[in-house]
Amino acid sequence: MPAVDHVTDITHTIQLAVAPVFLLTALGTMLSVFSTRLGRIVDRSRVLGDRLPQAAKDRRDEMLDEIEVLGRRRHTVNVAITCATIAALLVCVLIAVAFVGSILHMDPARLIAGLFIAAMAAFITALVFFLREILLAVTRLPGRHARATQTGERPSAE
Repeated sequence: MPAVDHVTDITHTIQLAVAPVFLLTALGTMLSVFSTRLGRIVDRSRVLGDRLPQAAKDRRDEMLDEIEVLGRRRHTVNVAITCATIAALLVCVLIAVAFVGSILHMDPARLIAGLFIAAMAAFITALVFFLREILLAVTRLPGRHARATQTGERPSAE
């Protein structure tokens, strides 16, 4: 096969790989968002853990409730991060399979389709767990903050 055909094949493969690369960019952005949320959850848990021994009894119960919710949120974000990372890895494998198929003159179309479907399933799962974490965050506000929100007061920052 002439060298021009090889260049054409590789050029075509690169063109086909552009869409998955955009998907990788989206996944990277989502992983950044998930990591930021996880960091905030961990930081808040540490603050509450440090304040817990000195807290008054009524405040201690609220703090323990909030720590429990933060634990569930942390687990949920961890699952979202895991799913998004799996999706990104599948997209990377998809791109590699496309290039290997092109170089070896194979037809990896079914494998590529399967990898893409698996990557999308993992990405959807990550987004579902992200939504779950958001819902936990907004529906399980600590008692004091929930009361302040209901009465129109501005809760104090801790």
